[in-house]
Amino acid sequence: MTDTLVIIPMYNERENAERILRKVFSLDGGYHILVIDDRSPDGTAAIVKQLQGEFPQQLHLIERAGKLGLGTAYIAGFHWALERGYEYIIEMDADFSHNPDDLPRLRSACAHGADVVIGSRYSNGVSVVNWPLGRVLMSYCASQYVRLATGMRVHDTTAGFVCYRRRALQRIPLQRIRMKGYGFQIEMKYLAYKLGFTIKEIPIIFIDRKEGSSKMSGGIFNEAFTGVLKLRFRRLK
Repeated sequence: MTDTLVIIPMYNERENAERILRKVFSLDGGYHILVIDDRSPDGTAAIVKQLQGEFPQQLHLIERAGKLGLGTAYIAGFHWALERGYEYIIEMDADFSHNPDDLPRLRSACAHGADVVIGSRYSNGVSVVNWPLGRVLMSYCASQYVRLATGMRVHDTTAGFVCYRRRALQRIPLQRIRMKGYGFQIEMKYLAYKLGFTIKEIPIIFIDRKEGSSKMSGGIFNEAFTGVLKLRFRRLK
């Protein structure tokens, strides 16, 4: 059995689903994948089920009742991974904005001492392709705001391309995670930081999706903005 699970939440990703899954399986390292589908009306889950016949041991699927939020999808995936003994658990988007070729670099950094490894857009300048300038500025400034508000020495606090060691996920109180959108990414990193885990950033090039539509919304950013203000006053047992 492999020691690494890649968790890929999907909602209306029929244009990307088969390509991203085949790409990850083509890499050396024997990755397993857990897809979490929130009842996509475009038939994404059916594509995954068809591929399970080809990859019965490596490809897994959780189907949920509806669109319940990115954070809850990952938390469900984390619990699933911990129950099955995976050592390295990786978050990744389905739309190729995260390059699957970077997966070995994230896992290697964890294997060599880090507890949380972030595929970072901002640790070496700004490495974002095909985003409008306004969105780049909003994302970059959001990360800088989080750094100031929380004291974390992390350049890309909203990043969604992250590898966790098992021991980190076992100690982070997943049942206390409150934010469901992209604020979830901030909250996870902050809790890891407060618990004293080693966090490392490795630079990646983030390329905006070519197929499908973005799930970003103003409400997601509002949740993250207000949620960060509350993080500093939370206590960890």
